[in-house]
This record gives sequence, structure tokens and C-alpha cells, in this order.
Amino acid sequence: MTETGREAADHAAGYGELERLRAELRDVRARLRVRPMISQVQGILQERYALPDGESAFALMQRASQRYNIRLRTLADTVLAVPRPDPGADLWFPRRSRSPQPALRFPEARRTGAENRGAVLSAVLSQALAVAGTDMGNVQVVDRAMGGLRIEKHTGLSADFVDFFGYVGDDGTACAEAARNVTQVTVRDVQTDPVFTEPAREAILAAGSRACHSTPLTTDSGLCLGMVSAHFERPIEGLTETQLKALDVMGAEAGRWLAWHDRTVVLDALEHLHALGRVHRGRRIQRS
Repeated sequence: MTETGREAADHAAGYGELERLRAELRDVRARLRVRPMISQVQGILQERYALPDGESAFALMQRASQRYNIRLRTLADTVLAVPRPDPGADLWFPRRSRSPQPALRFPEARRTGAENRGAVLSAVLSQALAVAGTDMGNVQVVDRAMGGLRIEKHTGLSADFVDFFGYVGDDGTACAEAARNVTQVTVRDVQTDPVFTEPAREAILAAGSRACHSTPLTTDSGLCLGMVSAHFERPIEGLTETQLKALDVMGAEAGRWLAWHDRTVVLDALEHLHALGRVHRGRRIQRS
């Protein structure tokens, strides 16, 4: 191998090692965003059901999560957000009323036959990108325990983007402004729009996005439960009235569905967790 060839090989090896380390760091940060909440809920369940260890508490969460196809993070988030069950009560939510699953009429939802939250959020993202005419975007949901928004679905965006915006607070981004004001927000040029903090601006530009549009996912009462954002490779003049209307209708349908899912499927999962906890009270439980 020539000297030039060895230098090129060393450079490639060094670049590969750097990318590996960056991926490990992203993975660590992702776990750190979730682990404290999971650990907190493990402690709550361990105390509530007199379980011998945190592993048994995790097993309760895992079984409820798997049965109702709900992420552990979502389950833990809800445990922290809702009132605890009455001591000795057979049911966690004894006076809960049920409502039918609301229809999703936008084309992507009909095509995918959305049946669970993950499928619905994927359909929301696909629909928003189809309406906006781009192939980059993400869906966030409101973090009930911490406030702010966290990414649940994304496409066409870099791993560094997803890492940086995995959780966003109340300001410094277009999606935060859209959530705060519960209105659609268009950023025509990321390079110059004052809505962004400088670190956020740099992260978006590094991902190849020069413009973006955020649409809230809202309930009938006007509460924002999530956000879908479309990103564009070049600055834009804005979306048409037809596009804005289509996104508004989709956001309302998706928000209505998410509200139903939170008060029906997620609470069913908590009810199942409570039943398991009562049955196995004081005993060790193995992960499934």
C-alpha cells in the first residue's frame, strides 16, 4: 500500500471510529431521557404493591405495555400524571366512561388501516408530508410529566437532528411556538427566522432543512397533544390556503384520536397493571 493509500485508510478508520462514538453518545442520551422516569415509576409501583424489588415493578409495566401495545415511556408518563388508585380498590378508575374510537378520514390513515398509536402517528406524518410536498419530517407528542414535546416518529432527518430535538421545551423552536399558541407556524427560512435559538438553528441547518412548517394535533377543546412538522431543503414562500386547511383538519382528527387513546387504551393498560399488582402483591415477578 502506498503512503497515500495508508493515509486514506487511516482517515477512513478514524472517521468510522468517530461516527461509532457519536452513535454511542446519542444512544446514552436517549436512555438518560427515559431511564429516570422509568426508575421513578418502578419505585412507586414497588411501594404500592409491596413488591420485593424494582425488577418486579418493571415486569408489571412490561406486561401491561406488551398487552396493550403501548410504549413503556408512555405508560410511565401516565402513571406519574394521573391520581393514584384508592388503597385496596379493585379498580384504578372505577367511574370511568368509555367512548367509541373516533374516525380518521384523511387518506394516509385510511390507506394504512391505523389500529394503534404508532400506526396513527406514522399515518399523520405521511399525510403531513404528502400535503406539504416534502419527504422530511417528524411527529412529537406532549410529554405529560415534563411538559414540552418529544419525538416519536421521524423520516428523512439525520440521527443528530433526532438526538438534538428528542425533547424540546417551551421556546426556541417553531414547534414549541406552535404548541404554545396552538396554531400552525411556518418558517420560511431557518437561516434568518428569529424563532430559533442559535443551537437549534445550527442543528436544523446541519440536517439539511432550510424551512419548516409545524401543525398542532389538537382536541375539541383546543388542547395541544402533539405536533407534526414538515421540513424543506430550500426556503419556501409558505403553504397555500388549501394546504393549511388540509393540515388543520388532519391535526384536529389526529388530536381527537390521541385524546381517545389516552383516556381509553392507555387507562386500560394502567387498569391491567393495577390488577396484576394486586394479584402478585408482595411477590417477585419475572419479566415476560
